[in-house]
Amino acid sequence: MKRSLLSLALGAVVSLGSIEAGAATLDKVREQGYFTCGVTQGNPGFSNPDAQGNWSGLEVDYCRALAAVALGDPDAVKFRPTSPAERFVALQSGEVDILSRTTTWTMSRDTALGINFAGVTFYDGQALMVRRDLGVMSALELAGASVCTAAGTTTELNVADYFRQHDMPYEIVAFEKTDEVIAAYDAGRCDVHTSDASGLASDRLKLTVPGDHIILPETISKEPLGPAVRQGDDQWFNIAKWTLFALLNAEELGITQANADEMTVSDNPSVKRFLGVEGAYGEGLGLDTGWAARAVKAVGNYGEIFDRTVGPQTPLGIERGLNALWKDGGIQYAPPIR
Repeated sequence: MKRSLLSLALGAVVSLGSIEAGAATLDKVREQGYFTCGVTQGNPGFSNPDAQGNWSGLEVDYCRALAAVALGDPDAVKFRPTSPAERFVALQSGEVDILSRTTTWTMSRDTALGINFAGVTFYDGQALMVRRDLGVMSALELAGASVCTAAGTTTELNVADYFRQHDMPYEIVAFEKTDEVIAAYDAGRCDVHTSDASGLASDRLKLTVPGDHIILPETISKEPLGPAVRQGDDQWFNIAKWTLFALLNAEELGITQANADEMTVSDNPSVKRFLGVEGAYGEGLGLDTGWAARAVKAVGNYGEIFDRTVGPQTPLGIERGLNALWKDGGIQYAPPIR
């Protein structure tokens, strides 16, 4: 399944007559007044619609920040749900201008699909969830288990690697849509549901009785999740990267959604550069000096976004962990604006 999906995506790269290298995405989105952000089909905490179709989540807020940076309006973005199987083709074909939907940055995706990853919005790892009454407390006790997962993701290969490494037989049960995976697991069609640990925390909220399920302690892979754009447009790629870097730098500098205007009088040169008081660091992006300030005013800094969408006080209850700033024991780190 993975080979056929990769072949489909590679074929799309070759046949993209409408998307030429060097295409000016910024010019296009400015002319139409919005850009399209490819998101999940519904993943609470990351990208999820409410009953009225209003999207929220960490990855949604990143796209709103990008809209504020590039177009001056955090609402100048349309959200397009994409399945794991179709997401790369949607980006390659120009149906979406950026993917921001729990997509793992891997070598093959970075080098063979005609896309560039703009950074890591969430450091994650794959985990496994089971019913409490199964009596299993470790992934090493899952020999012979049936495992539900989404087709077209890195999870299938990670499961294969893990079970082969530990010489355990297993059966994979794959579905195209995440909600189909959750429904199958909830109905007892498989013993295990596997995905990124953050995704399992989100998926558990959708189960009939969430408390009847536990996430096993093992982390079986590295899953750096981040936004991706098409190759061939360095300006759009740079804007996408530096929007994320701005959110991280803002947290490090103590710039928040509430105090961004007040911080313009700071004596800190890094704050002055960030807020456009000193220097003209938007010029290299084709933007004005207020680009970074607009991102923070729109959605807050990275820490504010994390706490609001997936943090300890949300239903997902995720601790910062690796996603803490480098100075706080994590590995989130952004190049400086200077």
